Amino acid sequence: MSYQPPQRSTTSSMAIVSLVFGILTWFMLPFIGALIAVICGHLARGEIRRAPIDQRIEGDGMAVAGLVLGYVQLAFSVLVVVFVIAMLVFGFGFAHWH
Repeated sequence: MSYQPPQRSTTSSMAIVSLVFGILTWFMLPFIGALIAVICGHLARGEIRRAPIDQRIEGDGMAVAGLVLGYVQLAFSVLVVVFVIAMLVFGFGFAHWH
């Protein structure tokens, strides 16, 4: 039998930050939190992919969750901005049709 030393396993702190800000973006930090979640999520996934074999880094699921939450919030923010601009351009309601 050959002895294999146990692999060191850590969780990516960037993945944790991505998930935390992905959740916070829906309650406290709408746009800025989404940007942080997306950036940290991509950085975490890159860190996890580049980790040496003997130094496993976990947290890919957290990074993906942070990315999804961040991108959905960014899309929602864009839709809100487009709606507000449309309301400003076309007027508030149908007041000019009376």
